[in-house]
Amino acid sequence: MERYYTLNRYLREQFGEKVYKLALDGGMTCPNRDGTLGTKGCIFCSEGGSGDFSEKCCDNVHEQVMQAKARIRQKTDAKKFIAYFQSYTNTYAPVSYLTKLFRDAIAEPDVVALSIGTRPDCLSEEITSLLSGLNQVKPVWVELGLQTIHSKTAEYIRRGYDLPIFEEAMDRLHSEHIPVIVHVILGLPGETREDMLETIRYLADSHRPDGIKLQLLHVLEGTDLARDFRDGQFKTLEMDEYFHILFDCLEELPEDMVIHRLTGDGPKRILIAPQWTGDKKRVLNEMHRQMELLDIRQGKAWKSKR
Repeated sequence: MERYYTLNRYLREQFGEKVYKLALDGGMTCPNRDGTLGTKGCIFCSEGGSGDFSEKCCDNVHEQVMQAKARIRQKTDAKKFIAYFQSYTNTYAPVSYLTKLFRDAIAEPDVVALSIGTRPDCLSEEITSLLSGLNQVKPVWVELGLQTIHSKTAEYIRRGYDLPIFEEAMDRLHSEHIPVIVHVILGLPGETREDMLETIRYLADSHRPDGIKLQLLHVLEGTDLARDFRDGQFKTLEMDEYFHILFDCLEELPEDMVIHRLTGDGPKRILIAPQWTGDKKRVLNEMHRQMELLDIRQGKAWKSKR
């Protein structure tokens, strides 16, 4: 029995079968990297700009899509896909460039939806209008990296915008009926369990997103976060510690909110900590085992939608 509203179930309900994401690179940078706000990016962000698993950028979107599909089809007979622009800030370009890029992506016959990872301070009215129009052709989702509601943490991680900017972007997207998925990082330096839950409660109670990605903090080689970790300024969460916080977060979220991610995994070649995340299958198995133990202890199905 499912203990939360999984992305897999949502996609089957919407499209009638399992759908796979194609991680694509739109060839953009970020205001946190090009000197507009900074040059180093967010403190946790690798050189790949959160797109370490995406296809390499090329001028031809169709070619990228075909390469990504070929990689997925090595393991499964996939038939439907989501074009996911993941690397860096995927609305940080002229509208003319974005129009061609996104239209080419959704023109692929087996691409059933478009997902765009971006920043809330890179969503002008003109860009939002473009996304609204595309949303009439095929479903469009926007993924926003909030990470935390706490200003002290946001300053430390060099997020580069204040909370009202996020709220304005959420309101603008929802006014255009564009679904929003929000990214939250659990285990950020200096944050307590209660700090993390405050971020989750904020999302559950106001400016509610359509989906959420709960991401464990990873320390990656080549980041300033790695320097602070090696200097002993903070520790990463242990597995059981993370699960306990994660389950508390799930209890706070509405039962009909789609959970897109429960942990995530950093590229092994640059992962410094926590090392226990390197075995993804083991992590997921242990997570589900501990969920089942909660069922037994509570004498009921934990966090069941139905």
